[in-house]
Amino acid sequence: MKIGIDASRAFIRRRTGIEEYSYQIIKHLRDKLDGHQVILYVRKNQKIDFDLPKNWKVKVVKWPRLWTQFGLSLEMFLYPVNILLIPAHTVPIIHPRNTIVAIHGLEYEIVPQAYSFWERIYMRFSIKNSCRWAKKIIAVSKNTKEDLMNLYKVPGEKISVIYEGYEENYKLQITNYKKNSNDPIPKPYLLFIGRLEERKNILGMARAFEILKEKYKIPHKLVLAGRPGYGYEKIRAEIASSQNKDEIIFPGFVKDEEKFSLIQKSDVFLFPTFYEGFGIPVLEAQSAGVPVVTSNVSSLPEVANGPVKSGADHGTSSAVLVDPNEPEFIAERTYALISDKELRNDIIKKGYENVKRFSWEKCAKEIAEILNEK
Repeated sequence: MKIGIDASRAFIRRRTGIEEYSYQIIKHLRDKLDGHQVILYVRKNQKIDFDLPKNWKVKVVKWPRLWTQFGLSLEMFLYPVNILLIPAHTVPIIHPRNTIVAIHGLEYEIVPQAYSFWERIYMRFSIKNSCRWAKKIIAVSKNTKEDLMNLYKVPGEKISVIYEGYEENYKLQITNYKKNSNDPIPKPYLLFIGRLEERKNILGMARAFEILKEKYKIPHKLVLAGRPGYGYEKIRAEIASSQNKDEIIFPGFVKDEEKFSLIQKSDVFLFPTFYEGFGIPVLEAQSAGVPVVTSNVSSLPEVANGPVKSGADHGTSSAVLVDPNEPEFIAERTYALISDKELRNDIIKKGYENVKRFSWEKCAKEIAEILNEK
């Protein structure tokens, strides 16, 4: 049997969430598809940075624009495969009957104000059709499955929930990393890592930080690390008018080899976003032994193993869950993690345990089971 995999998002230079997902599942599928011919479809100038089994080959699809709908579609028309796996939610117009697609979330439907009009139109068209065309859908969380069923009326039996993974050896890969001495980030600090856009609730974190400085007199700085996204200009303009603007740091995009050190040295990791299809940054912080404040909406309670719509009592959750629309509550619970040693240690301990539930190996194994179905 011939299995095709869209690898166009997996081998870009600066991977974020969906790109990292594509990279990791391809990497971890290598020993799970014996007996099949596997073809990775990549764009021009993309390079595979790990070894491939003998039954795998790479096909460069040289198409300058609209790569999926024209380049990959033409490839499927001229050289069809038995199964096509799309890790990044966009199925080509021409595709085999047995196409499997991973859907990472419907944030543009849940938080429409955080996207441009044309972004919403494109995403809605692309993902609705992907769900219609695919024989099987992989949802990265139960919340994403529920959104697909409720908003797009996708039959539940068509959807398999397979959680994203986490690289267990991440710490070991970068233990020798040393921060550039010319660019220090002074401790103590609170940290967010992700795209700097409205959906990530950057302004909510900045307002919570103001409360922490004024009401609780914390000595911390706020570090907002990541690339600009939709609404970035508005975010920077509002923060520029804050009386605490000099204590809010924007280090830009953080490479993998820098990320763990930056997280590990933070006092609290903030991730009270408005919507996440999954939420790997929560696991990254927990694996570093840093307590997390995250939202009580979308998939984040699932990732933190906590109840949806939790109040101040974190209960069994491995993170402190907050309403992302309430900066005062975000500030209050963040201060509790700073000042209450018993709460802090409890959340850190539960975080270490929570991370063990997830791995790319497990994720790839469950995807392989779908690919190997007759």
